[in-house]
Order: sequence, then structure tokens, then C-alpha cells
Amino acid sequence: MSMKWTSVLLLIQLTCYFTSGSCGKVVVLPMDYSHWMNIKTILDELVQRGHEVTVLTSSTSILVDPSKSSTIKFEVCPSSLNKTILEDLLKMLTDKFIYDFSKYSFWTYYSQLQKFFKDYSDVMETSCRDMVLNKELMTKLKESRFDVLLADAVVPCGELLAELLNIPFVYTLRGLPGNTHEKYSGGVPFPPSYVPVIMSELTDRMTFMERVKNMLYVLYFDFWFQTFDEKKWNQFYSEVLGRPTTLFETMGKADIWLIRTYWDLEFPRPLLPNFVFVGGLQCKPAKPLPKEMEDFVQSSGENGVIVFSLGSMVSNMTEERANVIASVLAKIPQKVLWRYDGKKPDTLGSNTRIYEWIPQNDLLGHPKTKAFITHGGANGIYEAIHHGIPMVGIPLFGDQPDNIVRMKSKGAAVRLDFNTMSSTDLLNALETVINDPSYKENAMRLSRIHHDQPVKPLDQAVFWIEFVMRHKGAKHLRPAVHDLTWFQYHSLDVIGFLLACVATVTFTITRCCMFCCWKFIKTGKKKKGD
Repeated sequence: MSMKWTSVLLLIQLTCYFTSGSCGKVVVLPMDYSHWMNIKTILDELVQRGHEVTVLTSSTSILVDPSKSSTIKFEVCPSSLNKTILEDLLKMLTDKFIYDFSKYSFWTYYSQLQKFFKDYSDVMETSCRDMVLNKELMTKLKESRFDVLLADAVVPCGELLAELLNIPFVYTLRGLPGNTHEKYSGGVPFPPSYVPVIMSELTDRMTFMERVKNMLYVLYFDFWFQTFDEKKWNQFYSEVLGRPTTLFETMGKADIWLIRTYWDLEFPRPLLPNFVFVGGLQCKPAKPLPKEMEDFVQSSGENGVIVFSLGSMVSNMTEERANVIASVLAKIPQKVLWRYDGKKPDTLGSNTRIYEWIPQNDLLGHPKTKAFITHGGANGIYEAIHHGIPMVGIPLFGDQPDNIVRMKSKGAAVRLDFNTMSSTDLLNALETVINDPSYKENAMRLSRIHHDQPVKPLDQAVFWIEFVMRHKGAKHLRPAVHDLTWFQYHSLDVIGFLLACVATVTFTITRCCMFCCWKFIKTGKKKKGD
């Protein structure tokens, strides 16, 4: 670390010490790709406020690069995994989702998806074992006396690490298939009558048949689909902790859940006190563009520009698809900035520039930007909402279809299918979101909702992490649902007791009536005999 950064950090920490005395030590177990980009925004803010941040990362990490930060400490854990295995697994997932999954039936689709999750679960378990069974690393972490652990709930291990270090922990999460983590670990109720299951691609305004479909999704995810090999993780956690436990029980000890959405994207649904919406925390005002890029944008005149990106995980596209897209972009009057690192399409027009990387937030905040062609990742969706830009959504995998469904239902996006869209479909979609003023108006309405919050999402996230540090946890916000069995939660024992009472009373009254009738009949017969 340079002398300059050392001085800055020292000044921040001294200021914190003499003012509030609330500086703490945060240990972080992040996820890769867009998840890391999101959580890094929180870490940078924590450092700015004087906290000491240490990131635990595997030597196989793809995007988490310890050499790129001077203010965050990194602990790199040696892994028995081959980095290529993880890269190949993720590449296989993206390729299958983009090119194959759309051809599958429902059962084949989810069977393939479950197979991927189980394979990924095995990789993550190996990575977790390498970390928590590394005696040297664990001794160092325990001696560091951290105040809180921040983890991504998408992959297990953070909660186990917090248990071993005996510190409270905070989750960051967008969601998983069937809302399993929020339901079973967080205790959040999900009424299927109006809360659509993640990956169902439904809205909160469901017809009867859509409610039937949503219920079938609930039953499928509850009783068949497993995101992780729970039995394997339960056994692993029990071995490490030296007592019987389960993955969901350990995850249920989370003090705060930072959910990376907000009511501008979400449909209204029940929440618990320790669930906090922080969607769009990475959004910032647009900064000036590089000169070459700014000149190209300005050359668009009144027609403006279109920003096009399919995210950080999509590194390849078939030449056929690329040429279809490029041919459409060549026909529109707008200039296009396309994030793409494949072979240059033969049909690329003079109005389109290709970049391996683009300053997406700065482009979306530029006054000349008219539309955003996006895969529907949560980060990109929120940057578009932040700046009020209508979208053409081409979802590929994960939560992206649900994100685009939400934007479409709110009138701020048009949805297309990556594999089946024709050049006419893409051209019509672009013309619709650019020329129909309702799309821009709806995007701006969502932007106003996003900005109209008493506390900014990033400040909200940091506040709750600091809250957990100040109070050594937030157990007072955890509902009693964590202490109930499934039949107690659904009041089946109470219903059974009440039904037994009603049955007993009914039986008693019936027997009494029958006895009285029998006595009456018997008495009547005696009188006749007399």
C-alpha cells in the first residue's frame, strides 16, 4: 500500500475514533461477477467511514482481484479446486441457458437446472472446506476479532464461518429459485395467491390459471427442486460444528438480510423487520464520458443513442445472432454503443460502435440516451431505473426473466426472446420504447419512486451493518418463527386440538341427545304398559 493511501486510511480511522468511536472490523465472504460489483460498493463506503474491511476470497476467484484495491484487505485462501473447473461450469450454465434451455420442456429444463446447482453446490462445498478447515487461516481470523461478517446468501459458507468466529452476520441477497432462502432460512411468508415465485415469470395480478401455475411452482420448489444438496451440507455443518444442525437452521441465525431490490422493481409483499430493501445501492450520478466516447454520443444529434449490454457473464454469442442484432442496429437513426467482445459482425453498421467494456451507468445517465437493450441483470435494471431509461429486455438466465417481467408490467420495457427474436421483432421493440412516450414516462415514474426515499439505499445498507456491530447483533428483530416446527408455524397442532374439541363436544351432545331420546322412549313405553 502506498504512503498516500496509508495516510488517508489513518486519517479516516483517527477521525472515526475521536468522533463517534464506532469504527469496526468487517469480514466479507463475497460472490463473483455482478454480485461482487454490488457488494464492493458497500465495502468502499464502509472503508470511507473508517471501518476495517477484510475480504476472504478463494485462489480460484474469477473477478475478485486483490491487486485492484488499496483500501480493502484481502485474505486469499488456497483452494484444492482448479480455477478452470469453475469457469467451465459457469460457461456451461450460460451456454445452456442461452442456447439450449429454451428448447426444453418444463421438467427437462428444471432437471438440467437442478443438476447445475448440485454440481455448483459440490464446488462451493469444496471451497468452503478449504477455508474453514484451514487451521492457519481460522486462527488468524479468530485473532482478528471481527465485529460482523457480511456474506452473499446465494452460496453457503458465510453463516458457518460466522458461527465458528462467534460473530453476528448480515446477508446480501437478490433471490434464488422458489424463494427458498427467504422462506426457510428467513421465515418470510409468501402467499402464493398474490406473491409470484421467483422464476415463475408471473406478476402479482394473476388470473385463476396463473394462480394455479404459481401454486404448482410453490409445490415443485418446496418438495422437488433443491438449490443445494441439503443433506450433504447438513452433514458437513454438523461435522464442523460438532453438533447436529442443518444448513437452513444455521442460515436462519442471520441478523439482517439486505435484499437488493426495492418497491420500484418489486411487487408489494409481506416482509419481516430484519429484511431491508437496498435495491440500486450501486447507482450514482453519471460522470463525464471518455472524450472519444463523448464525441461519438454527441454526433448522434437529436436522435440520441442506445446503450446495449448483455452483462459480464456472457462472453460469447453465435455469429448468426450477432449478425441479426447488428443488422437491426444498422437500420435505426440512433447511434449505438454495444458492449461485445466476440467476432465483429459482418452486418455492423456505421452507427454502431463495439466496446469490450462500457461505463454503463455514465452512459445511461447521459441526456442523449434514449433506450437500454439489456439482459435484465439487477444491477443494470437499477441503473436504468435510477436514470429513467426505458428498456428492451432480452433475458438469458437466473432472475433476469423475472426482472424484465416486472419492468414490462410497469410499462417501462418490452421483452424479447434471445433465440427466437427476428430482426423485425427487435426493430419493432426499439421503435416502441423510443417513440411511444408512455415508456419514457413510466421509466421516469419509477425513477422518481427510486429517488424518493428517506435514506439512500447505500446509506441504508451501511447503517444496518453498523447497527449490527453496535448492538452485537439484531436478535430482537428475528421473528419467533425460527423456533417453531413446520406444523406449529401452520398452526396444525392448534387446528387439530380445536377440531378434537369440536368433535368431543359434538359427540357428547349427540350421545346426550340419544340418551335422552332413549330414556323418553323407554318411559313412554312403561306408561303405555301401565
